[in-house]
Amino acid sequence: MSKYHYIECGLDNVYINGLQFQRDDAGDEIITIPAINELHSLIATGIVTHEHGISGQELRYLRSEMGLTQSELAQFVHQDKQTIGRWERGEFAIDSKAEALIRRIAIEKLKLKVELGIEELSKKSVPSLNMQQINIQFENDNSSHSYELVA
Repeated sequence: MSKYHYIECGLDNVYINGLQFQRDDAGDEIITIPAINELHSLIATGIVTHEHGISGQELRYLRSEMGLTQSELAQFVHQDKQTIGRWERGEFAIDSKAEALIRRIAIEKLKLKVELGIEELSKKSVPSLNMQQINIQFENDNSSHSYELVA
């Protein structure tokens, strides 16, 4: 078992510990990721609760997980869709007030188990140059699979 850099989700900052690497018939190392919906929900939880501002990639991830277009998200935060696109491409920092609202919307729409109020979310919504790493631990006890955020 080793740390797996999970870029297939569209993010550069997600790492999973505890997955088993296997070899296919050609001898190539492969990995199987179980319970993908649970994993993606936990990634969203990691994004909305981390201490740094949300990156453009993370915004795109949350928007996609919520099933929203750029236009639909723009309506929620009283912006135009071009602004959402610029935020997602990292051309501009996400507006702090809009980011706090986006975090709250994601918690509600994705039914995340997050007990943070808007005041706490607002304190986390400060633009940052650092993209926070999201570390996840996978546990497989043969009868069930589970993921857990690691600090």
